[in-house]
Amino acid sequence: MNFRDDRLKVITQISRQATNTDLIMTSRRVFLKSLGAGALLAGGISIPMIGAAQPQPGTLKRVLSSGKLRIGAVTDGIPAFQKDIRSGEWRGIFIDVSRKLAQENGLKLEIVETTWGNSVLDLQSGKIDLMFGLNPTPDRRKAIDFSTAVFQNGFTLVCRENAIFEKWEDYNKPGIRIAVDAGSSHDATVTRLLPKATIIRLDSVGEASIALQSGRADAQCLVMMLSLPAVKKNAQLGKVVAPMPVAYTTSHAGFAKAEDTDWQEFVDKWIKENRENGFIPEAILKNMSLVNVTPADFPAGIQL
Repeated sequence: MNFRDDRLKVITQISRQATNTDLIMTSRRVFLKSLGAGALLAGGISIPMIGAAQPQPGTLKRVLSSGKLRIGAVTDGIPAFQKDIRSGEWRGIFIDVSRKLAQENGLKLEIVETTWGNSVLDLQSGKIDLMFGLNPTPDRRKAIDFSTAVFQNGFTLVCRENAIFEKWEDYNKPGIRIAVDAGSSHDATVTRLLPKATIIRLDSVGEASIALQSGRADAQCLVMMLSLPAVKKNAQLGKVVAPMPVAYTTSHAGFAKAEDTDWQEFVDKWIKENRENGFIPEAILKNMSLVNVTPADFPAGIQL
């Protein structure tokens, strides 16, 4: 048995001991949290399904034997992913996370261009081994498997001056107009938390932002990883507020369904360790600078 075979055996044994515990980091020190311009950030992106795929055998052994880790990346998915058109260099939250995952396990990182919409199909077809930045829904879980949460993404409201309040219940009034992109996680959240408010449902995030800026709405619901860059880009939109108690969605990695869970358990264990040691929160903090967001811009009460 050669070195790689020994390593595979040891890693496989270790991975099977991994827990699927979904720890939530509550320390603001390790904090800085959040998510898409895509699924990463919004958790409301629609991904085409092709039905439940046939499980694939031995993914962990195959990945380690291949000597490379193939991840999907979205060219304009900043701050999750970004590709420099001139140099071809990749950067972003999940580029840093994937590089560390690959390096620590002696793998070469191979970045495969995809889209948020095609990433599930790329996993199912075996084109990529892992896709960070996806939000699980019941329908998506039928098509692929998901890791433990990589980070939390708090729901926020971008508010006009006359609609800045501390609690969700303060917005739960017929006179408060909340703009959302219809059918998204933003829509689902305000529908659940603000049943008495006037919900203005529009076709896109951009249209909801226009409604806010034009005065047709008092606030717009967005996850923090979308609201902070939006306000940085256009301060006239309003102020970002995280109403109490903070509501969260989560960002995960996606896997092709497999006959065993060794690969998923292996990645889950790695994610848990790198949340606890602060690497993942630090990667988020570093890459939020790509959209000109600093730690001081995060609303009070938000945790990663």
